[in-house]
Amino acid sequence: MVEMIFAAWIYECLIVIGITVLLFLILKKYLERREKLTLYLLIIFSLFTIAIFFSWISKSLVIFSNIEYIKDINKPTDPGTLESWFVLRIIDFRFAFIATTISIYYSYVFKVKIFQEGYNKTHRIIVISFGIWTIVYNLFFYVAGSQLLMAFAFFFPFVYMSMVYFPFMKCAIHDCLEIDDPIIKKAFMSLTLMCIGFLLIFFFFTVDRILIIFGWSRFTIFYFLAWASAVIGMLGAYLGYIRPFISKEK
Repeated sequence: MVEMIFAAWIYECLIVIGITVLLFLILKKYLERREKLTLYLLIIFSLFTIAIFFSWISKSLVIFSNIEYIKDINKPTDPGTLESWFVLRIIDFRFAFIATTISIYYSYVFKVKIFQEGYNKTHRIIVISFGIWTIVYNLFFYVAGSQLLMAFAFFFPFVYMSMVYFPFMKCAIHDCLEIDDPIIKKAFMSLTLMCIGFLLIFFFFTVDRILIIFGWSRFTIFYFLAWASAVIGMLGAYLGYIRPFISKEK
């Protein structure tokens, strides 16, 4: 188990370093253009990076700290202290999920800005309400070592992503088919790839968690595929949308 945690720690370390380089390139593009849609993507990708960073911290705590109640990652105990409240939620990815949830909301804003004339009031209320519920669940619906509660912690962000990224992907595909300009077409193809990559993050995480519930060891191949799909989504958006400077804000 320790070997698998260390492998995941190395993997996420490399992922964070790679995405940090990508964020620097996006920031450079934003400072050159001061274009609002690029800023939204920078915020979205930064929040995903924070999520991966929290996941990396969780493994750092397990591997390198001497905290007694997390030595057995499969059966952590809760001494009920303020420290344990934060530490246990870090090692069970709850703060990572919160950062991801906020990122999904900004993705919704980005989608409205690029594809719509304004917000659909009902849809906006649903998106905000479900986002708040997902954050509240990850903060307060927690029992140390409960794989069932953890499965729902993975599942709710996946539902939230589906609420935002499936309509996003539909709009991107529609515009891609309607527009003849090859550069703009490539931009919307890259946004479609971004949506697919982000949707796969929590799909893979949910599959990973279900397999753990049924007796598989932690960190199945689906865990590693999750963050890989995030990198593919970000890289696709950078190469096809941000770098060529496509602006279609409504």
